[in-house]
Amino acid sequence: MDGLSVPVHAAKVLAGSANKPLAEEIARCLGIDLCKVTLSRFADGEIFVRIDENIRGSDIFIIQPTNPPSENLMELLLLIDAARRASAARITCVMPYYGYSRQDRKDQPRVAIGAKLVANMIETAGADRMLGIDFHQHQLQGFFDIPVDHLYAAPVITAHYRRKQLKDLVVVAPDVGAAKMARGFAKRLDATLAIIDKRRPKANVSEVLNVVGDVDGRDCLIADDMIDTAGTVSEAARALKNLGAKDVYVCATHALFSGPAAARIAAAPIREVTVTDTIAIPADRRPPQLQVLSVGELLSKAIRFTHSEQSVSSLFD
Repeated sequence: MDGLSVPVHAAKVLAGSANKPLAEEIARCLGIDLCKVTLSRFADGEIFVRIDENIRGSDIFIIQPTNPPSENLMELLLLIDAARRASAARITCVMPYYGYSRQDRKDQPRVAIGAKLVANMIETAGADRMLGIDFHQHQLQGFFDIPVDHLYAAPVITAHYRRKQLKDLVVVAPDVGAAKMARGFAKRLDATLAIIDKRRPKANVSEVLNVVGDVDGRDCLIADDMIDTAGTVSEAARALKNLGAKDVYVCATHALFSGPAAARIAAAPIREVTVTDTIAIPADRRPPQLQVLSVGELLSKAIRFTHSEQSVSSLFD
């Protein structure tokens, strides 16, 4: 209509309880306060969610990784539903870690494709956009019928290792699947590439069969997207040391650190393990070599660009 300007929707950031420190860091970088939300449990354990501010017509960003326990995923779905029913103009699901991402195909008879199911639930709950970091497989973007912005933690991690000024570095892919990621790290760090030939007799168990590449007398950086039980990286570090590697460093975006992970890393010949804060790491699951980098600034820039309809891919140019 003539004489009436289109209203600019305010950006508001909500957070679940899975990683509140990261959400607070994002809000700080954006120069805003987190939207007030009530999260509680009924006596039987059911999750209660209430948004305590008016968000009608707002551009909503909900920050919640979906690592175990499964309540984190349920909390996210309830937050999306609450925002939709409160008449938010647009809802962006900011999921730093995509839970169930390893269940991305039917590789055995009669198994669920959990990653696709999670995508369906997020869409059904009412999300309009999806924003994530380092999906386990890139094809997960195709599981959604809404726009997906896939961010990379590589610039944050490589900047950390550039400051170390390691000489004659070899970036090591812990398996063939991680070779593309490792190649990107090697290019950014002006390093060479090595690949570990790994066999998995069963889930969360790995055996190193061979190392393809020269690591003798050189610093090695094992690069992966996640560390779960740390079986892969601890075995890989031992194999590299046996082949004459100098110092072994490990980096990963997502630190799940399940079960014996902290003890395995502590006992392995690893100089430093660098991860990001996509997942909140409890104090009792932190090995002594741990270094945590924040992706808060990266996510805040992506949120700012999304809100102002700018290209998110320009973050990585």
